Amino acid sequence: MKGIKKSLTEEYLYLDFSHQTEGCILPLHTSATLFLLSYCDCRIFKVCLVLTKEGTGSSPLRDVLSQDIEIQVVSRRELPPIAQNCCLPAVVEQPDNFCRAGLAVVLRHIIQKVHETDPSKKELLELLGFKKTCLKACAEVSQWTRLCELTIPLAIENFLRESLGQTPAIPVEILELEKKLSEPVRVHNDDKLRRQKLKQQTRGQGKSQVRPPEASEESDSASQSLELKVAFSKLTVQEGPAATNREPSHIRKAKATELPPLEHVFAEGLFFTLADIVLLPCIHHFLVIICKKFSEKLTEFPLLASWYQRIQEVPRVKTAASKCGIHFVQLPELSSSPNEHCPHLIEAPGGEEQNDPLFTGGPRPTMTKLMEKGIEVMFSPHPCPTWTLDWNGLPAAVSPKEGRMSSDRALRKQQQLNNLVYVVINQAKPGDRIVDFCSGGGHVGIVLAHMLPSCQVILIENKELSLIRAKKRSDELGLSNIWFIQANMEYFAGMFNIGVALHACGVATDMVIEHCIKTRASFVTCPCCYGFIQNTSKFNFPKSEQFKKTLSYKEHMILCRFADQTAVQLPPQRRLTGKQCMCLVDLDRARAAEEHGYSVQVISMEPESCSPKNNMIVGVPM
Repeated sequence: MKGIKKSLTEEYLYLDFSHQTEGCILPLHTSATLFLLSYCDCRIFKVCLVLTKEGTGSSPLRDVLSQDIEIQVVSRRELPPIAQNCCLPAVVEQPDNFCRAGLAVVLRHIIQKVHETDPSKKELLELLGFKKTCLKACAEVSQWTRLCELTIPLAIENFLRESLGQTPAIPVEILELEKKLSEPVRVHNDDKLRRQKLKQQTRGQGKSQVRPPEASEESDSASQSLELKVAFSKLTVQEGPAATNREPSHIRKAKATELPPLEHVFAEGLFFTLADIVLLPCIHHFLVIICKKFSEKLTEFPLLASWYQRIQEVPRVKTAASKCGIHFVQLPELSSSPNEHCPHLIEAPGGEEQNDPLFTGGPRPTMTKLMEKGIEVMFSPHPCPTWTLDWNGLPAAVSPKEGRMSSDRALRKQQQLNNLVYVVINQAKPGDRIVDFCSGGGHVGIVLAHMLPSCQVILIENKELSLIRAKKRSDELGLSNIWFIQANMEYFAGMFNIGVALHACGVATDMVIEHCIKTRASFVTCPCCYGFIQNTSKFNFPKSEQFKKTLSYKEHMILCRFADQTAVQLPPQRRLTGKQCMCLVDLDRARAAEEHGYSVQVISMEPESCSPKNNMIVGVPM
């Protein structure tokens, strides 16, 4: 067919399959992936269902899936080794050394691959949202990605299990999504849209409540809400709200605070995106149970019910859903308006303090408080401050100069690598597996793979382009002991001996250390972006018992904010204070790891000018 390009690399898509019940394919990650494949009419992947239990049968799937979807069934042990080390779903490129794992990463890749193969399908790129960022942020740092990718699917699976024998509680994640749908929409150029909405309201045309498009077919088109006009103009050939000449004076002069908010049409706002694709199977199967057994509870989430009805009007959604066993249910009429109900959610502990940016005072009172408890700035001696790799004798592709950076920056990167590589080389044994977390362009991992040919090196990075550049450099070197995994850290499930991370941003350093502790692996990390540290669903700061007894969360955040003030252009005394704060933040991390049976050192890299963020945290299990 004209415009369709043949994929040069054969790719296998591996999906977990535990069972299916009443048309619901579990786990829900698999259901969401199959729905996207159907919606995109994608046939460029070899799809394999991986049985989660020996003896699990797949024959009932044929009663659910359309014959258009071709699948193979394999066991876990038949997976390529790289996929066996990842949580599914996963896409593996031949020759089995490049893997993409995790729901958001895999679904984004499917969309991009379909468009790459058939450029005429430009509308599919709209699923990636504004600037193609939909579900791009890691679930570890983005509450929205975490809600869509992890917590809602898991919560609905638990709800489905519990509903078999009892009356389960409505998952708090569902109420959280309902609350999200009640919040005003923020979109690019929303000031212009909000002024159009104000103009529409002053004319008495259209109310604030967002109604499904079928209602507008039975009434004058002018009564359709502005949000729906904008949303569906992207999905069909119809034009959006017509541009008018100069706005009336009272519209132009209205302050931003006087403009009406935009309301949700779809999950992320006005437009149908990948988030809706992910949520649809989850919400559908949830509502099926609600309608069958607990219909009186439907009034607790009217906005979600409206979203469910509205999404059926998106072109191709019903057809794609039916091919995956998703047959939409007719919801009963709700007695209350969506705007009359707003579920109450308990705020996360410490949320108010965490989001308060107004810190008073400098770091001195906090540092003095620590000193009074015997906690002082203290670095362990560098094991070999003058050691360096023979960069001139190494192949060109090993050098960071091959990674698209200036010569000055490349020199500093070489100095940073000297520090990390020395520590790793002195710890590694033949046969060890070394993981370069947050690997970026592979500066650390490629050097280690070249210097340690008897070890397996794994690069894990969420940014696709960085990993592709790293693989290109690796291919030039002919390295056979290296794997590339595009995934969030949580999706890497393999065993390893040493974890490395150079300038992992904010809490990413803490996630690396935690991953290593769980596996009882050594770690060599160089933290970065201390100012981005904050409490998350996984971590609370301070981390160690020693620091918790001395500092509050707010006092610890003062250290983190000042730890970022080490740039070379700052006054020397201010840089020194920043360095001291860096050390104290990292000492807290070190003490926390020691509480888990590790011997930990905080070392300053040599020369210190190699980076403003020049601390190394080195931990070895005892």
